[in-house]
Amino acid sequence: MASEMIVNHREKAYSILQADAEKIAQLIKVQMDNLTMPQCPLYEEVLDTQMFGLSREIEFAVRLGLVDEKDGKEIMDRLEREMSSLHEASLKK
Repeated sequence: MASEMIVNHREKAYSILQADAEKIAQLIKVQMDNLTMPQCPLYEEVLDTQMFGLSREIEFAVRLGLVDEKDGKEIMDRLEREMSSLHEASLKK
């Protein structure tokens, strides 16, 4: 029973982190679609703050043993790759 609960907490933590990463990705997509200048300082500051917050969430989940460090890094890496792709696409517009 206890090991089942631990697995459930880990799955839930990973799911929450994935959802938060997706929210940031959506924010990036909306901003890129609506801004003529992707280098807008306000946009960059919001994005940096969101990314920092997610990295802290991941670090906390890793410290609790709810998420493997490798999985947390994968979430951040995937989001950073998506950010780069969207940024490059916006520059080609």
